[in-house]
Amino acid sequence: MPAAPDFPPAPDKVVVRRALISVSDKTGLIEAARKLADLGVELVSTGGTRKAIADAGLPVKDISDLTGFPEMMDGRVKTLHPIVHGGLLGVRDAPEHKAAMDAHGIGAIDLVYVNLYPFEATVAAGGDYETCVENIDIGGPAMIRSAAKNHGYVAVCTEAADMEEVLAELADGGATSLSLRKRLAARAYGRTAAYDAAISTWFAGALGEAAPKRKAIAGELVQTMRYGENPHQAAAFYRFANPRIGVATATQLQGKELSYNNINDTDAAFELVAEFDPADGPACAIIKHANPCGVATGASLLEAYERALACDPTSAFGGIVALNGRLDAATAAKVLEILTEVVIAPEADEDAVALFRKKKNIRLLTTGGLPDPLAAGETFRSVSGGFLLQGRDTARLTPADLKVVTKRAPTAAEIRDMLFAFTVAKHVKSNAIVYAREGQTLGVGAGQMNRKDSARIAALRAADFGLDLKGSACASEAFFPFADGLIQAADAGCTAVIQPGGSIRDEEVIAAADERGVAMVFTGVRVFRH
Repeated sequence: MPAAPDFPPAPDKVVVRRALISVSDKTGLIEAARKLADLGVELVSTGGTRKAIADAGLPVKDISDLTGFPEMMDGRVKTLHPIVHGGLLGVRDAPEHKAAMDAHGIGAIDLVYVNLYPFEATVAAGGDYETCVENIDIGGPAMIRSAAKNHGYVAVCTEAADMEEVLAELADGGATSLSLRKRLAARAYGRTAAYDAAISTWFAGALGEAAPKRKAIAGELVQTMRYGENPHQAAAFYRFANPRIGVATATQLQGKELSYNNINDTDAAFELVAEFDPADGPACAIIKHANPCGVATGASLLEAYERALACDPTSAFGGIVALNGRLDAATAAKVLEILTEVVIAPEADEDAVALFRKKKNIRLLTTGGLPDPLAAGETFRSVSGGFLLQGRDTARLTPADLKVVTKRAPTAAEIRDMLFAFTVAKHVKSNAIVYAREGQTLGVGAGQMNRKDSARIAALRAADFGLDLKGSACASEAFFPFADGLIQAADAGCTAVIQPGGSIRDEEVIAAADERGVAMVFTGVRVFRH
């Protein structure tokens, strides 16, 4: 590796005499350029940025005036030049660097303001392969990285907010501080890292590489938090460049700041309720600690909420409510009868919002839509020293996917109940058992170390709240390894069971179902959630 050169310490203050500006997003450009010009800073720019500054009547040099070299190749080559990068990388107080700059007529550049070609936006807009490639910026990241490396002398900005900080400092003496230049450099490398991550992720997708040799993950800070899962853990919330609809894109209409656990649970709730197409009717999911307390459909959102709440009103206290339709005043009033941490819905009526304003601590989020449960995507989980990556669980079953394995075939009503229960079980921590009937969960058993206990706990909860399991459907998100879990469910009153199948004891489980007159289907699809 290169040895650290014996450079003199960087100065605290550097007077900005020359600024290089090249931006795709020109928001606030003219105001910033005018303030710099008023401070006597020489402006150097490129292409459309230079034209915009000149059209505003401000003095600005074209980059070719510095380099003596014209832009070429459709603008691909314009700033990749020793005059530019020498002006960015030169250590002004190092004799050898100063001599080289003097010998080659390289003038120092004290401030760089560059934001990059809109690659992420091009991908999000569905750009074709060639268009996406053309929107990969080369000169911009090179200038940002050069300026950031030489932050001892150069201030680098990659967005308007950075420029605002710089201009605030320049207003007092026309110089930047070393402290600010260091912070800007750190942000700049974060920006180029995120940009490269977006490009590498897009390339992997375009080439169909599910597991590329190197995987970069990048996000933009949305919120720093008071703490994480527990008060002794630091935490922050980041958003991907092109996020799917959900918590990361939601607008918080009111309420306290979301906590780490709020965001985690709200995401679980909204992903579950999104399984239910609003075209098929209203649906509600109530979540506590990332597990469903109750899920239901109904003729209205109010009915869906009331039916979901009936499954486990005790656990719903302090929980998260997710709805698949526009929150109305009647539903809002009912939700507000018990302590609820967060309510999330695609939209909310003004009357509903007004009711929530009377409960200033309850968080109300709207998203403008529902995420597509069948859309491809990735999920991540950290482990010690690395992370796990997998595709999103987009499993979706229809009656045609079900294989009847018992002597008695399920009725049409039982099939509807089984598919509903299996959809919910997909969002319950394993081992998972869900009892349901007529679009309503009756009991949920989550996160147990054996499936029999999950079946027993789900039945006990149903009994606690006066919900009769007779004639219900039972869903297991993975196969029954023994007959005991199925027997537990049958004894509780279920008459139809849906499970993946695939156990070495399947025949034993099928025989137990037949003995009890239970209809059972295999899905061939497992939906573990750990």
